[in-house]
Amino acid sequence: MTGNSLTKTALWTTIAATLTAEIAEGLYRPGDKLPTEAALAARFGVNRHTVRHAFAALAEGGVVHSRRGSGVYVTARPTEYRLGRRVRFHQNVLAAGQTPSRRITRAETRPAAPREAEALRLADGAMVHVVEGVSLADGQPLGAFQSIFPAERVPGLLTAIDAEASVTAALRACGVTDYTRAETRLTAKLADPVLALALQVQPGAPVLRSVAVNLDGGGVPVEYGTTWFAGDRITLTVNLD
Repeated sequence: MTGNSLTKTALWTTIAATLTAEIAEGLYRPGDKLPTEAALAARFGVNRHTVRHAFAALAEGGVVHSRRGSGVYVTARPTEYRLGRRVRFHQNVLAAGQTPSRRITRAETRPAAPREAEALRLADGAMVHVVEGVSLADGQPLGAFQSIFPAERVPGLLTAIDAEASVTAALRACGVTDYTRAETRLTAKLADPVLALALQVQPGAPVLRSVAVNLDGGGVPVEYGTTWFAGDRITLTVNLD
């Protein structure tokens, strides 16, 4: 190996080691975006290819991950997420020491599809509220969700969701004071381009799909929900409660 090759090798490994140390010191926290290749190239006095090599090494070690068209981010620790009879997104994320948030991308009322009507025990053609969006922990997408609610049972739900921070609070505002999960079906999938964009992962990345039916206090279905979790950002624990 020539001296020039040794110098190049030392440069990218030094950059990788420096960034790793700064992440360990908390200068860049889980979920934070790292400086751009151009900024780091200027900082270390190297070309962008050398910085890209350092990023590749950090990504291989699981320290960072890239988001298409966005940049390179510090890999967040997987969120511990409990699946039990009373699953609450906000409570789960808070218990993991992270800040929960949700971004609603769709909220409308339409006739139920056959599978939705069956899950919610509705007559053919019954109206349902459809709420879709992305659930985040510390600002990082954790899962994309679609929730279907019987419109006649909770007529004011869409208005309540605009005003409340969580689906649980919105349901409570509509008179559903408690609900429990009747069943959950988990299936491994690969993210299609639309889902990958929502979760900020690469197309074809592994996701875990959860399909669940929630019942109100009288045992009547009140929500038929599907969530696609980013596979590397969550650890699911099933509780038999």
